[in-house]
Amino acid sequence: MKEKFNIIDSTCVPLPLENVDTDQIIPARFLKATDKEGFGDNLFRDWRYAPDGSKRDFVLNDPRYGGCVLVAGKNFGCGSSREHAAWAIAGYGFRAVVSSFFADIHKQNELNNFVLPVVVSEGFLARLFEAIEQDPATRVVIDLPNQTITNKANDETEHFDINGYKKYCLENALDDIDFLMENKDKTLDYERANAR
Repeated sequence: MKEKFNIIDSTCVPLPLENVDTDQIIPARFLKATDKEGFGDNLFRDWRYAPDGSKRDFVLNDPRYGGCVLVAGKNFGCGSSREHAAWAIAGYGFRAVVSSFFADIHKQNELNNFVLPVVVSEGFLARLFEAIEQDPATRVVIDLPNQTITNKANDETEHFDINGYKKYCLENALDDIDFLMENKDKTLDYERANAR
């Protein structure tokens, strides 16, 4: 279900690994499904569970960590362009992913699935990881209208960029089709005015 974005105030789930690719986010064997249902159950499946289904020592299985913000290392979402990776992140319940760099296609897939990719400096990311390690209850505030993220452990704030169109869509819970329908009359007016 689409939910409007405004300000997120949440604890974080830390994943301090670089170059996490889409096959690690959602293994290829789960790509046969044609709708988004159930993908969150298999987010990071091979890191979360052993082949026999028992839980591994992994952050999503650690009760100290929770919240709707995933904090990930540099170059998150590299590899193949599968949108299923964004489905899994959204299906698990994450509303935002914080990293110092996202693979371009994965970044767009997150935005298209109402997950906000927040690009921060490497220094900010390192200090956020340190704060979460010292205190798993560390919170971040992600303010989409003002395009800022704040590490509440030290009150460090940084600005992040986002495409204006995607920002509007997130703030109004609109996908691309919703946006076109919202602007249907303007489109028809333009077509009538420019008919030959």
